Amino acid sequence: MNKYKLFLREHAPFLLFQLMLLLFICLLFWLDGARDWSTSLYAILMGILLTAGYLLVKFIMRRSFYEVLEREPGRMEDALIGRPQTPEHRVTAQYMRKLYRLYHSDVQKLDTAQHRQLHFINQWVHQMKTPISVLGLLLQEEETDRKSFREELDRLQDGLDAVLVNARLETFEDDMRIERVRLGELVRQAVTDHKRLFIANGVFPQIDVDAHFVVATDPKWMKNILGQFLTNAVKYTFEKGKKVYAEAVQTDEGIRLTVRDEGIGIPETDIKRVTRAFFTGENGRKTGESTGMGLYIAAEVCGRLGHPLSIESVVGNGTAVSVLFANGEAVETDGA
Repeated sequence: MNKYKLFLREHAPFLLFQLMLLLFICLLFWLDGARDWSTSLYAILMGILLTAGYLLVKFIMRRSFYEVLEREPGRMEDALIGRPQTPEHRVTAQYMRKLYRLYHSDVQKLDTAQHRQLHFINQWVHQMKTPISVLGLLLQEEETDRKSFREELDRLQDGLDAVLVNARLETFEDDMRIERVRLGELVRQAVTDHKRLFIANGVFPQIDVDAHFVVATDPKWMKNILGQFLTNAVKYTFEKGKKVYAEAVQTDEGIRLTVRDEGIGIPETDIKRVTRAFFTGENGRKTGESTGMGLYIAAEVCGRLGHPLSIESVVGNGTAVSVLFANGEAVETDGA
């Protein structure tokens, strides 16, 4: 819209008010008995000049604002007022900059999420080629090795589960359901779901969780996270006959669940970065199958559920991943 037309439309009520005011002054002169119209005409002309001068100064001060509205924006920054002159425009400019920062922050979050999702899918597709190729080779053999076939199917299933978990993470709050659950039963279910992984790698689980420990959490998400801890523990335990320990103790802060392995451990330089998205570290390069998303998703979920996550490791002596349930307690009855 033309800036002159916009200015006139904005000040049309003011001009109408000024006209009525001048006519009212003329009426007062006439009622007072004045019949010399030269004085009234002089007052009208002075009123018009003063009003025109006021509007001219105001238009000059608002010119930068109208220029912003008049030009076609090519990017978001073009909608910001560059040189605000009036107090109203300064406040408006500050408000627009705050909106721009919010907009820019939201765009960055969406861009980061999209980039993370695309990167994760690319890595996942690359990794799923291996079990599919192995399954194809197994099918070409006259006698199919059922054990190897099952192992590759499990790898495919784990990969699909990882994709679904990563997708649901974007709508975590809609999918979350907090319940009071038996921690021991939850751990045993997670171990049972991964029993073939333990058998295939010759690693033995050992559970030491009091049957009376009850925690408030989302059982579905927590079981996925425990599955990730167990998978990592087995994956990075290269020697057969080793154990993976799932232990829970009650502390002053709550119930602390720890999944500890006897694997290769995490280098000290990587320990603070293993929960970052796509960080595979030194150990990930050894196996060649790490997406760098497992512990990242675990940290995100634990953070949103309010369960602090901590990781301790010594190279050559294994890794311990702990989750603190601040609302956990030991109950004697089954009325959890």
